[in-house]
Amino acid sequence: MPNKPKSALVIGAGVVGVATAYALAKRGLKVTIVDGRAKAADGTSHANGGQLSYLYTGPLANHRIRSELPGLALGFNPAFRIKANPDPDFILWLLSFLRNCTRDRYQQNSRANLEIALESQVEMLKLLQVHSLDFDYQVKGKLQLLYTDKAISAIEENFGLKGLSSEDQSLLSLAETEKLEPALAHAADKPRAALFTPSEAVGDACKFAGALLETLVEDYDVAALFKTRVEKVDLSEAGAVASLAGGETLAADFAVLCTGADRKLLKSLNIRLPIFPMKGYSITAPRGAHAPAISLTDSKRRLVFTPLGDTIRIAGMADLGWTREAVDAKRLQVLLDAAKISLPEAAKLDEAHSHWAGLRPMTPDSVPRMGRPHPALAYNLGHGMLGWTMAMGTGERIGKMLD
Repeated sequence: MPNKPKSALVIGAGVVGVATAYALAKRGLKVTIVDGRAKAADGTSHANGGQLSYLYTGPLANHRIRSELPGLALGFNPAFRIKANPDPDFILWLLSFLRNCTRDRYQQNSRANLEIALESQVEMLKLLQVHSLDFDYQVKGKLQLLYTDKAISAIEENFGLKGLSSEDQSLLSLAETEKLEPALAHAADKPRAALFTPSEAVGDACKFAGALLETLVEDYDVAALFKTRVEKVDLSEAGAVASLAGGETLAADFAVLCTGADRKLLKSLNIRLPIFPMKGYSITAPRGAHAPAISLTDSKRRLVFTPLGDTIRIAGMADLGWTREAVDAKRLQVLLDAAKISLPEAAKLDEAHSHWAGLRPMTPDSVPRMGRPHPALAYNLGHGMLGWTMAMGTGERIGKMLD
């Protein structure tokens, strides 16, 4: 196989897979993207929170969450649950998660994520200078709503960690927050303060993936195969050969796994990465009487309210140990009840036209994994709750492996 591949197979057409395909195609590779689903971003990327949170990249594992872990296991927090799972990979994942629940590791992992996120922000802007894509993209900033002294203290601690100025992020009083976002005057549970990040953006990841893939097919001669599941990948000096469920094969100089929480191909290649699914939920509904214009994160209930076109996306929940993506009606109701407590007039909840659940591919430290374990293979995995935010940056990092 030549040192620089001329063709590539991208396995997985979520937002990370499509962004990776773009990074390879713009370098001149002949790219084929393959996915077992019916269309791009039809899995975890389909109805995520919609926030491009470039400066809000704190890991789930942190020194403050340790005291909460027994309550999470017992179901005391309806927004975040952990259940026993006999899978040995999950047990190892939990042990690694606990090791990352220290101040030093939290700071280290936060910096690693921030670096990727800022790279992603740059790559997104570069893309949009070249291609006009319609995906409800807006840059109006984000408000993280803070309800307790503990939450405010955590934000103040992070100011120094990130090395940001007051122009990048600012802590606002309730009065200042309501002036900036009048919808909060109608909140059922008032926050004490809020962190405002003016450079944050929103966008529909599913629309983005579809629009970018269409551009790749039309302008970069990318081939896209859907309803086509890859069962196995064989590697050699000559390249990569993917065996498909129907018995056919696809050959390329280089293959990239962008398979999210699906670990089947990783295991078949004897690649051990600490990735385990964490289930989340969302609804999409028409704007309500007092819909927010700015993206909001309710830190108390682990909810986001994201304006996307003429709709509001409400997303949240963290179910660790659950591995099926089917919508659980009871958990969805928890999300709806939390939304009514937080911002009851943000959306017309009884007119919601999308009820979604997805499996986020989580690592114990919340840092995605990119690597090239073989000259003919790379992986771009483990983005957790920040797949939409980090997709363009991690895709570009895969591309740079071939430069």
